[in-house]
Amino acid sequence: METRKIQTVGGGTYTVSLPKEWAESENCTAGTTVNLHTHIDGLLVIQTPESRTTPRNRVTLEVGNDDPAEIEQLLRAAYAAGVESVVLELPDGYSDAQHRAIERVTRNLTGVTIAEETETHVTVQTLLDASEVSVRQSVRQLQFVALSMHRDAMAALTTGTTSDRWGDRDEQADRLHAMIDRYFERGLARLDEIDALGLTRPELFTLWGTANELERVADHAERIGTIADQLDGQPTGSIVTALEDIAQDVRTVVEDAVRVIIGDACVDTARQTLATRRAVRQQITSLDRQLFESGDADYRLTRALDSLARTAEHGGNIAEFGLRMAVRDGALTASEASTDDADTSSSTAETES
Repeated sequence: METRKIQTVGGGTYTVSLPKEWAESENCTAGTTVNLHTHIDGLLVIQTPESRTTPRNRVTLEVGNDDPAEIEQLLRAAYAAGVESVVLELPDGYSDAQHRAIERVTRNLTGVTIAEETETHVTVQTLLDASEVSVRQSVRQLQFVALSMHRDAMAALTTGTTSDRWGDRDEQADRLHAMIDRYFERGLARLDEIDALGLTRPELFTLWGTANELERVADHAERIGTIADQLDGQPTGSIVTALEDIAQDVRTVVEDAVRVIIGDACVDTARQTLATRRAVRQQITSLDRQLFESGDADYRLTRALDSLARTAEHGGNIAEFGLRMAVRDGALTASEASTDDADTSSSTAETES
């Protein structure tokens, strides 16, 4: 870091000199035009129009006879990288399977469409503008979808009830997470993107981290639903009651933690959420021991318990984000948070998707 003293020139204009080494590395000379980005978090950033940090908004990919799954992966990677327009070159034309893969991506990613199509080229474009996106609201929607999946999965596990909306909600969760991930990536590279989103960089990071945890909550809901389909009959009454109580507490952990992140609850809720998670751990350990000792319970229930435990951990990780946010914003001192952080420091490393 270098320091510079602000000076004034005629008319009271403030000026500051640029480091010569930086100017030369960016090919800046007298008369070069630069962009000044003023951010809502108080930063002023200077960037040349040809800066190496500016992402490419248009890429061309020659896919030829690539497998449709590989084409889909390329398009999803370009979307996550923040690219606005992707031109797929298919010199020999594309097969029906390749075209279906392209259409599947445009259907499952927010704001993506086929803008142009010929026999040898397909242009896939993202039309969504950052100023039209609310990352905070998207996180709220992702939480609703993930917990809705979790409720249905637990109903299938304990009562055999099934839902025909499962696939749609799974795709919706993936779509929301992919959009949040895209704008986090763009926010890292485009200095004007964060301002268009109306967020500071720490806020965007916290929301992105929360979205990652919620995606895993949805994944575990899907896992529980799969286990429910494999069960040989339903659990007994006492086990069902215990499972339902645990599932309700797990969802409370996730829901309350997200409320803190999006500003609908205070830091005290985050601390209570972590206390609830500790209680859930004990409940799960107790039921797991009961299932082991009974000897006649389906072993698949222990896998469902594992997913419940991991879901609670993901919710606790979100609550930890809330505590960090409170410390950063001065709502909670580091010493006050230390007790909660000590309880959760090891859980983050153990949590898996």
